[in-house]
Amino acid sequence: MEDTQQEALSKELDGLFKYLKRVREEIAAVYKPQDEEHQIDKMGDQLDAITDATAEATNTIMEVAESNQDQVDVLRKEDTTEEERTAALQKIEDNSMAIFEACSFQDITGQRVTKILKSVKFVDERINSLVDVWGKEEVDKVDVDGLNKTEDEQLLNGPQLKKDAFDQNDIDALFD
Repeated sequence: MEDTQQEALSKELDGLFKYLKRVREEIAAVYKPQDEEHQIDKMGDQLDAITDATAEATNTIMEVAESNQDQVDVLRKEDTTEEERTAALQKIEDNSMAIFEACSFQDITGQRVTKILKSVKFVDERINSLVDVWGKEEVDKVDVDGLNKTEDEQLLNGPQLKKDAFDQNDIDALFD
């Protein structure tokens, strides 16, 4: 009987060690993935770059649109010479090119977002593996509502996806 209990205990310990090893491997995979691209801090860098590129492009477009307006004002003056008109039209044309160049950020943004999505999917797969190891029933028992959120953050619910957003007519009806 003692050998049977020892065998059972040995099997249980072996199973526990395998379980802990798998959990450790999955956590390590999230913490230090083999592909450097999937590191959490790299995702933050990519998001920062998207924000910077978007802000820079927006500023360029706004400055160029303002410059175009100035050139239109020159063209509208009655006393504008032919040379001034030609220079204003050239400036408007140059500005149009600058707008096209500023809009090229979209291609780089798409590439960066694709990298981030791949990384998020990688992390999601690792987390799902951990859930499988731990057991979905155990994970469901954990209360995560409001976890690490300030009062203000708990009130925020946006920006919403187009499909989830309220219709403007519904919002206007609230004020009628």
